[in-house]
Amino acid sequence: MPDKKYELLERELAAGDPWRLDSNPFEQERYAKMLRMSRSKEAIRNALEVGCAAGTFTERLAPHCQRLMVVDVMRRAINRAHQRTNGASHITWIVADIQRFWTAEPFDLIVVTEVLYYLADMAELRAAIRNLIDMLAPDGRLVFGSALDETCRRWGHPAGAETAIDILKEALTEVERMQCRADSGDEECLLVLFRKPVQSSGN
Repeated sequence: MPDKKYELLERELAAGDPWRLDSNPFEQERYAKMLRMSRSKEAIRNALEVGCAAGTFTERLAPHCQRLMVVDVMRRAINRAHQRTNGASHITWIVADIQRFWTAEPFDLIVVTEVLYYLADMAELRAAIRNLIDMLAPDGRLVFGSALDETCRRWGHPAGAETAIDILKEALTEVERMQCRADSGDEECLLVLFRKPVQSSGN
């Protein structure tokens, strides 16, 4: 992650409610839809959440997982999320860049939302997505979410939802797509549930 973006995240995480994740109705709706997509199977045995921010969604997801691994590039984010979940014993916390993180044990659920657009360029985006797909178990599910391409580029990022979705669809099957939009119209994101084919070209 570029130093300037890292420094910006560090400043934002110092706030009491960074990005208004707890107080914004738009975010609450987004989290409710993300959780419904995540729970579309009876049991979540082994899940990965990429980018936990301050733990707002981690707190919602954790009770539905037998095991949950949380990876974030920001130590402050990991510390806040750990505190918020009261140090639940079935959660593993890792400070790492998603491009460099790897585990051989496959996940049956991966949640990655509002994260990938922080990568520096398309090469990094493709590498991160390939890494996530490789860690997803056959028939596993991936919940992706992001602001739209146009919005992300306005923020100074290389790409947003539509671009990442197209790359994900090269190896995964799209199951469901939902759009979240604030009443004011100034906040919008796409949420997509993917499934990895049992016989995938990524295997």
